[in-house]
Amino acid sequence: MTALLYGLVLAGGESRRMGQDKAALPYGGRPQLARVFDLLDHHVRRCFVSIRPDQGHDPLRASYPCIVDRREIKEMLGGGPMLGVLSAHTAYPDVAWLVVACDLPMLDDRTLAILVDERNADLDATAYLSESDGLPEPLCTIWEPAMLAELAKRKADQTIRLRQMLGGPAIRLLEVKKTGALENVNAPDERARVLERLGSSEQEVKCSI
Repeated sequence: MTALLYGLVLAGGESRRMGQDKAALPYGGRPQLARVFDLLDHHVRRCFVSIRPDQGHDPLRASYPCIVDRREIKEMLGGGPMLGVLSAHTAYPDVAWLVVACDLPMLDDRTLAILVDERNADLDATAYLSESDGLPEPLCTIWEPAMLAELAKRKADQTIRLRQMLGGPAIRLLEVKKTGALENVNAPDERARVLERLGSSEQEVKCSI
């Protein structure tokens, strides 16, 4: 039986390079977290936001269903996206998770739709190849329950990384169709470039109408 598919938006980072909360930064007039959550919510049975314990009172995050990083997992891992993913797996161990980082302002509905349509639940995961280095992109990936259970068993090994787990043979890997769809924006200069690209795209659409 194919496991249900839930969605998880990773929004528990500290945004140190950006200098301000990336989840709250506006794109197209909306906070980035709101935009990504709505995109993901269309493709999964239930959708959640992954947060740190100290973010529970943030009005933006509190407006969505949240899964808080678990203390016992943090004590082993220290931090990073695996903390959010394994906290979600602990809360709902029998489902697959479509995990997406919140800092993907050019992510679009078609990119998520292709990922879901191409999912192979008999494998460990379904992922895209990164445009930047050709390696699997763990932060827009469907993680099946068996793979997450294996990650949970190995969480005490702090050398294990999500991308490393996507290097095995039982992974379905896809090429991104839309240029820049999985481009992370972590710093002000990166955001400036993306805003310029998004502005150009919007202008092209207006000119074609």
